[in-house]
Amino acid sequence: MSQTSEDTYSRNEDDLKVYTPEDVTSREEDVIRRIETNTGVQSLVHSVGSGIVELGPLEEPYDVQRVETHPDPNTTYHEADEWKYPIDKETQMRIVHWVEGDKQNPKNFGSARKWVITLVLGFICFIVAFGSAVVTGDMAGPSKYFGVSEEVYILAAVTVFVLGFGFGPLVFAPFSEELGRQPVYLVTLGVALVFIIPCAVAKNIGTMIVCRLIDGIAFSAPMCLIGGSLADIWDSRERGKAMAVFSAAPFLGPAVGPVFGGLIGDYGSTWRWIYWTFLICGGFGYIILAIFVPETHHQTLLRRRAKKLRKLTGDDSYRALSELKIRTVKEKVNDSLLRPFILLTELIVFLVTMYMAVIYGLLYMFFFAYPVVYMEGKGWSASMTGVMFLPIAGGCVVATLFAPLINKDYIRKAQPYVDRGELPPPELRLRPMLVACWFVPAGLFAFAWSSYPHISWAGPAFSGFGCGIGFLSLYNPANNYIVDSYQHYAASALAAKTFVRSIWGACVPLFTMQMYHRLGDQWATSLMAFIALACCLIPYAFYIWGAKVREFSRYAYTDQK
Repeated sequence: MSQTSEDTYSRNEDDLKVYTPEDVTSREEDVIRRIETNTGVQSLVHSVGSGIVELGPLEEPYDVQRVETHPDPNTTYHEADEWKYPIDKETQMRIVHWVEGDKQNPKNFGSARKWVITLVLGFICFIVAFGSAVVTGDMAGPSKYFGVSEEVYILAAVTVFVLGFGFGPLVFAPFSEELGRQPVYLVTLGVALVFIIPCAVAKNIGTMIVCRLIDGIAFSAPMCLIGGSLADIWDSRERGKAMAVFSAAPFLGPAVGPVFGGLIGDYGSTWRWIYWTFLICGGFGYIILAIFVPETHHQTLLRRRAKKLRKLTGDDSYRALSELKIRTVKEKVNDSLLRPFILLTELIVFLVTMYMAVIYGLLYMFFFAYPVVYMEGKGWSASMTGVMFLPIAGGCVVATLFAPLINKDYIRKAQPYVDRGELPPPELRLRPMLVACWFVPAGLFAFAWSSYPHISWAGPAFSGFGCGIGFLSLYNPANNYIVDSYQHYAASALAAKTFVRSIWGACVPLFTMQMYHRLGDQWATSLMAFIALACCLIPYAFYIWGAKVREFSRYAYTDQK
């Protein structure tokens, strides 16, 4: 080992001696005192300025690279040497972190293992989204059984489920930071699967409402945690393809769901098999998740290592960085509940959130517009109507395939800034939206004016292909723009978007069929097309004036902040 300053890297006799119980007790008391008083942690834990104190401590940015060096630069890392952490000058503690070549660091997993984890998590996300839409394949059967209108069944099966998507992330995200991602995945998915069973055997509409709401809240956990899991295992330069898989799932699931729901409704023995099918798919996902997806949350793994080292060495000064952050779960939950609503007052967050809510609402609008156009207008069966959703799925797949090319274009445009040691402006993320935004209103207008009963089925069906391309091509850049614009508060900004998007997605099914019956198929769809057309101004406005808007923001990133 190379010789360095004695108070940092040198392993003197005190480092190796066997501690007596009195020594350990004294040391524990000293560590506890330092943690309770937050002594010497100022350089390790970010604090906010007085001007933004209401937001609480800064969140960790999504793409910040920590420079980590081995305690002894002249040696290579071995698992047996994991206790070799130096004494930190300020805290007088051994800060446990990843070292070069650390096999336990999820970012050092092999490529094959990373892709297995990514595909399993993508499948889970697909199943959750699938469950929100598969129930729309047969609304007549359960409505008749419960003795309620289709509108009431829509409220029970779709609205409350999607509503749960908005509330769950506000709670599950801070719990995953404290407990790790894997326990939250397994517990919430387990609860969700259990509550599918009462839906499948429900005797009254009240049971359906309560259990679907619980399912929506529980199933929201993977939807909000998977992005973090992928960030745990993939380097920011490699993450593009993995995130494309994850981003496609919330759109592919709802597009495929009505196909299976319609087939079960037409050819199955009972509508209850819709829920049994959902349970079987979810159960399979739970099994492969438990087998193939380990804990990946970095600070959770480092806390486990620090605990292990304290036990092995009798030295209580081993601490993960997160153990020095004096914030309780209650404080984290309070922050996660308040921050998103504070950030909704930001112009960028508000307008981008409204745009994404419109897009998300359009996807759920189709679940009820298609039955009006095809089942009522053309006299088709539920199963044939469900097949008409496949072009939307096809558009999502095409957009996913183009995602790597879009990422390469971004890297090419961002490289000059990187070469100068600058962060690329967030507005570069908006370039794909400048093109993709037109696909949605174009697809909606095509759907509107080709939906007459006497016109071929192909017109409204293939208009969904353009919408599918637009949905996914808008979703990814919008998320990236929010993350880059609100780096330290990105998680809360995205939570705000998810909350509003889910609320709107839950409301749309309640009025879609009535809107189509009153306005007619053509003008009902055209109304939504005009709204989507107006939203096209948003990416152009921020592409031109986004930097100016950020300069006047209290929380957004600028070159001066």
